[in-house]
Amino acid sequence: MGLGDHIAPFATDLFGGQFEKKSFAVEHRRKLLAPAEGRVLEVGAGTGFNLPHYPPQVSELVVTDRLDGMLHRARKRAAASGREIATARVTGESLPYEDGSFDTVVASFVLCSVAEQDPVLAEIRRVLKPGGRYLFMEHVRSDDPALARKQDRYEGLWKAVCFGCHCNRDTLPRIQAAFQVEEVEHDELPSGPPKIVRPFVLGRAVKR
Repeated sequence: MGLGDHIAPFATDLFGGQFEKKSFAVEHRRKLLAPAEGRVLEVGAGTGFNLPHYPPQVSELVVTDRLDGMLHRARKRAAASGREIATARVTGESLPYEDGSFDTVVASFVLCSVAEQDPVLAEIRRVLKPGGRYLFMEHVRSDDPALARKQDRYEGLWKAVCFGCHCNRDTLPRIQAAFQVEEVEHDELPSGPPKIVRPFVLGRAVKR
């Protein structure tokens, strides 16, 4: 594993792990994952913060990330929660699965850090069955003009220190262009993370 394979997973668990212990984080991850069922693919799973919260109607769970270090920690987290998973080191732009092979695809805080959103959404759509669900939770551009300007101002710095995360992307319209969004919630993370990454959307979309 390269240096980034060690630093990114360590930083993810060090800084994100404290937030994940809070009831707010647990509540929203459970809300995100409640509709998941059948054969499920999680794209960009990181160190596996979602894994303890998947519902029992999930029959098979495939977890991907672009870094081996993330998947190593995800496997440990899965074992600790008593969940069996399959893992694959792949990027969201090139998923090695057949068309229509999953009932549900999950991605949380992924589209903020990919190079291009549309190719990832196209791959998610491709591997979903017709009528399958795409469950998403993503950092987004703020509706508050003053905060949006701050997001623009600090986007380059944030991207450099947070492994490619773009804090100012207007992500929901890209999702709506690829899927039929059936439910979406706009909210803000509580105090803790910097204000520029607090706005987020959580929702459910369907492949038609």
